[in-house]
Amino acid sequence: MGAGGFFYGSVRRGTSRSEPASDHPNSEVATDMTEQIAEQLTGAQSLVKALEHAGVDTIFGIPGGAILPAYDPLFDSEQIRHILVRHEQGAGHAAQGYAMVTGRVGVCMATSGPGATNLVTAIADAFMDSVPIVAITGQVATHLIGTDGFQEADIRGITMPITKHSYLVTDAADIPRVIAEAFHIAGTGRPGPVLVDIAKDALQSSTTFDWPTELALPGYRPTTRPHGKQVREAARLIAAAERPVLYVGGGVIKANAAAELKMLAELTQIPVVTTLMARGAFPDSHELHLGMPGMHGTVAAVTALQRSDLLISLGARFDDRVTGQLSSFAPLAKVIHADIDPAEISKNRTADVPIVGDCREVIAELIGTLRKQSDDDGVEGDYAAWREQVLGIKKRFPVGYDKPAEGLAPQTVIERLSALSGSDATYVAGVGQHQMWAAHYVDYERPRQWLNSGGAGTMGYSVPAAMGAQVGLPGSVVWAIDGDGCFQMTNQELATCALEGIPIKVAVINNSSLGMVRQWQTLLYEGRYSNTDLNTGPESIGARRIPDFVKLADAYGCVGLRCDSEADLDATIEKALAITDRPVVIDFVVERDAMVWPMVHGGASNDDIQIARDLAPTWDDEDI
Repeated sequence: MGAGGFFYGSVRRGTSRSEPASDHPNSEVATDMTEQIAEQLTGAQSLVKALEHAGVDTIFGIPGGAILPAYDPLFDSEQIRHILVRHEQGAGHAAQGYAMVTGRVGVCMATSGPGATNLVTAIADAFMDSVPIVAITGQVATHLIGTDGFQEADIRGITMPITKHSYLVTDAADIPRVIAEAFHIAGTGRPGPVLVDIAKDALQSSTTFDWPTELALPGYRPTTRPHGKQVREAARLIAAAERPVLYVGGGVIKANAAAELKMLAELTQIPVVTTLMARGAFPDSHELHLGMPGMHGTVAAVTALQRSDLLISLGARFDDRVTGQLSSFAPLAKVIHADIDPAEISKNRTADVPIVGDCREVIAELIGTLRKQSDDDGVEGDYAAWREQVLGIKKRFPVGYDKPAEGLAPQTVIERLSALSGSDATYVAGVGQHQMWAAHYVDYERPRQWLNSGGAGTMGYSVPAAMGAQVGLPGSVVWAIDGDGCFQMTNQELATCALEGIPIKVAVINNSSLGMVRQWQTLLYEGRYSNTDLNTGPESIGARRIPDFVKLADAYGCVGLRCDSEADLDATIEKALAITDRPVVIDFVVERDAMVWPMVHGGASNDDIQIARDLAPTWDDEDI
């Protein structure tokens, strides 16, 4: 029997209900819910047909023994494009990138044992960042499960803590129902990854295809509409506040609520901060935007949170990178916390007004309530003095950097990428210094413009996620902004991009080291650079770049370029932008000792923010 009848993971991801598939909000699952004529197929054929019914048009994967029966009927599908990646981790991150730019459920596929376990990092990443993917894996035949058979791994057990739900299917008849449920679970409520592990004999056996006309999921009923009483109480607190801040998280983007957020901010004139996962949810160019909060946040955003008397948290989770020392975070603030996942509310910071619901519906109802409160009772907030104060801090302490006496500043590279590519481009970052620079020095004007690994911090995310984003956005410009360390973890997917006609552009911010770790070694370990030199720059051992990224790009069938001076910067970027028929890799050789500022040291209070080494903001009386 399949494991679909029992639901795992409901404690973290919320409650549930049985609902007709025809009412399902995702078009993938809602496609063709009419009663199907019984048809005899193999389990593998049933799987492919179920995926087609779910609206799948792209799968990223690698075949192998246990999943091989599924690849034969997949060969005949006219609807589904299979993209053969070079590593299963790449398949998982590509599915994430596809999902994040399209808002649809991404799909990856792997075989049993090491094929499945190679997906674990991407699944964990998707779980932390609430990205809807379905991971399909082959499993050894039913009679071998539990015997330590060749290439056996209990992938359902392994992934249970990092998925919304994990299935093991041993009966071919269960495949359509399980696939329908998997897509529903992945894409509704708080999005996230679902694993479907299918035994090889289930794929090979004969079955009758029966696409479900309704989904029976006892215990799974995500709450989308907020409770009116809580919304009214939130509106009351907002009107009474003197120093409120809209603290916006990635849930606003997941809920497609950017337009409603802008309306709320402009209605109330409350300043806005957007977390690393919410960059683009509110336009950088908007006067009310204070930037990103947290460890490497702007002085204005961090200070506004610390001095606020009311935090209006929308789809954010009060993670440690935002709060710093939790006990000293926003000490004077009451908290309105809206989230679709009830497990997040009051998990780290107690909410004075908890609101469970979809951010789009929460914000829409809050706007209506605030307007009614103003029209009927004449009650509305006055935040002019507060707004003037925080916008003054923003003007006085902008994010900036000093250019080196010689060499290329990495911040300058990213500023020019943004200026020359524009807001129509999509930017996908790896993890480290380049991630933080990309968060600050690209101008984000729209949601789903910025992709990164926020919760897990996965090095190697950028190239395959950019590949998936490019597939989801054909014809658009997609930049993978990567470090020389991250790039070497998954750059084999350049072969996939070259062969599949996926023309991503890769900007390698090459400081010949593991930059963020080197920064910490400079600041905390007296410059003892233990195992952080990568030898990818001109000062490498024997004056040999290992590897030479330009030659590597050429070997993978891509265009390789190098830039090490500001004088050549614009011309190099423009050359890359003009190439649209294959991937481009630019080796930006940058100054090695550039650091990410501002910075709050790990475990410190956000009050201790530094704008440069040993330099903290100084406040005038009017700032306090």
